[in-house]
Amino acid sequence: MSDTPEQITGHCLCGAVTVTATPAKPHLEACHCEMCRRWCGSAYLAVQSDTAPQFTGEEHITRFKSSNWAERGFCSKCGSNLFYCFTPTGSYSFLAGLFDDLGDRVLAEEIFVDEQPDYYAFAQETTRKTGPELIAEAKKAGFTFD
Repeated sequence: MSDTPEQITGHCLCGAVTVTATPAKPHLEACHCEMCRRWCGSAYLAVQSDTAPQFTGEEHITRFKSSNWAERGFCSKCGSNLFYCFTPTGSYSFLAGLFDDLGDRVLAEEIFVDEQPDYYAFAQETTRKTGPELIAEAKKAGFTFD
């Protein structure tokens, strides 16, 4: 068994941007907040990475400051959404669809379930947290959201 953390590789629709990331968790997460749904067209299905990712084509990444604590990145050539970056820690959540092979990862966590619309639902049983629960956990960990 290797001591090297597993890395996954993927790219945007046109291939101008590639990303190599080390997943922080062995599963996928979904965010149902209004901002993520507006950005993705539905729930944001993500792979979390707490270590610095490696990008090629970084000159094609445009970052949008979507809140006081987050940036969202997209490819300026094809418009593919790439990531959500929690700026206080530098951790990234990447769109699951970017990656070539996610192995046996399944959806295991959902956040902002209080903002989830009625028009979709996932079949898997997952850990589900509301926005206020998630914010309370973050504040308890020392983060502020002003």
